[in-house]
Amino acid sequence: MPKTPKDYPNKSLAHRPDFYDEVRALLTQARQKAYASINFAMVEAYWQIGRRIVEEEQNGKERADYGAFLIKELSRQLTGEFGKGFTVANLKNFRQFYLTFPDFQKSYAVRSLSSWSHYRLIMRVDNPKAREYYLREAAEQNWSTRQLERNAAPLIGWTKPPLHPRTAAPPRDVFRANRTPPPSC
Repeated sequence: MPKTPKDYPNKSLAHRPDFYDEVRALLTQARQKAYASINFAMVEAYWQIGRRIVEEEQNGKERADYGAFLIKELSRQLTGEFGKGFTVANLKNFRQFYLTFPDFQKSYAVRSLSSWSHYRLIMRVDNPKAREYYLREAAEQNWSTRQLERNAAPLIGWTKPPLHPRTAAPPRDVFRANRTPPPSC
């Protein structure tokens, strides 16, 4: 007959918290890696979709009218098959993503650490050097989207950083004292 935990009263994991903590850390790390891989695969897909939209628009005869039709029709079909997430506005963002980062696939290391939300914010920064700076800082400092939004606020066109949603107070600055300042516009 197999033994149960009751057969080992002094052998519970309470006496070995380090063992449980190590196993827990392994699972947590594996989940984080899986999330990062899935996230990057989707960001890469959005860039590829943007590339295809731009390429298809270039082949259209009346570019502006064809581009509007193309995006609306693509949105309708993708939403029908894949569900929400493929609105006209999102497809325009994918297109802008490709146009803003035409060499996206060449700098894999930093780019793979950023989420789609990070890219949507960074696309609003006009200065290419500032965009690169904020992408690099966000990846190296592991900034949340909210931290990136706060730090890049002046370059996105906000005169003040957004207020914290719960406290309505300005958020604390997250720059480290020894970091180089962002490139000026």
